[in-house]
Amino acid sequence: MKLFSNDFNDGDKLPLRHVFNGMGYEGDNISPHLAWDEVPPGTKSFVVTCYDPDAPTGSGWWHWVVANIPADTRVLPQGSGSSLVALPDGAIETRTDFGETGYGGAAPPKGESHRYIFTLHALDVERLDVNANASGAMVGFNVHFHAIASATLTAIYI
Repeated sequence: MKLFSNDFNDGDKLPLRHVFNGMGYEGDNISPHLAWDEVPPGTKSFVVTCYDPDAPTGSGWWHWVVANIPADTRVLPQGSGSSLVALPDGAIETRTDFGETGYGGAAPPKGESHRYIFTLHALDVERLDVNANASGAMVGFNVHFHAIASATLTAIYI
């Protein structure tokens, strides 16, 4: 499976439009365009996450979690996690470490370089039994038991 974006390439600096607006930052907090292809046979749904493993929490930071994306979906347009564009029917966003659903952009402590890992998981079930209050860790736990394949795209922000 391949995951890509029209907004940045793997290893690039995350553009300001995808940076958080708050915590000392003045980004636009708009989720990036994400698209994928080469989906494995048997895929019944997808999960997309954005995770910062470098956050000074001891457990990283979940910036975005979208579950139950239908198997025929191949793109989340820019703004899908920011209420600018509707998510595919049936898809749900769950709680991030900002304490609410939806995309929360990069906001590392000043002077630190952090990685923002966007991951697409292909699953063998049509939906995970999670709701909007589920944490990123809870979604990840459920993904663990149903993942067929995954692909990542990483951006950095300083």
